[in-house]
Amino acid sequence: MNAGMVMYDEEFRQVQGLCARLQRDSNAKAVLLIDKNGQAIAEAGETQTLDVTSLASLTAGNVATTGGIAKLLEEPEFAGAFHEGRSTHVMLHVVMERLILIVIFDHRSSQGLVKLRVRKAQEELGRIFETMMRKSEAGSQSAPAGIAEITDDDIENLFRD
Repeated sequence: MNAGMVMYDEEFRQVQGLCARLQRDSNAKAVLLIDKNGQAIAEAGETQTLDVTSLASLTAGNVATTGGIAKLLEEPEFAGAFHEGRSTHVMLHVVMERLILIVIFDHRSSQGLVKLRVRKAQEELGRIFETMMRKSEAGSQSAPAGIAEITDDDIENLFRD
């Protein structure tokens, strides 16, 4: 995400709800939202058997590699990717240049349906994260006053016996 961005409980519930709705409405097996560093933010569906940490990390690497290809082809970025397997398919979509939406689906759904639902979800995610950024900016303007009063000696005293 952003080093200065804070996800509040309200926005986390909205994002989690959006992932659950996308999973249900697209008839997908699972939906994950990660940041471009490979950090999982939210998930929905059949994720119990997935190694979410590895999937998130590998997906972030995949998107970074695809970004390199885009630069070679003089494109700003490829916003989406589709990987078709024998029985499992994965659609990736970059949202707000900082998030990656991962939708894992099988024969119960179709690429067209998933793509349609992802488009709707990305708009809503954009609104949620815009709100988060505004809250984070407002919070960061008021927070430093208390933090500025903390000295190095105060921190050292915390670790002394």
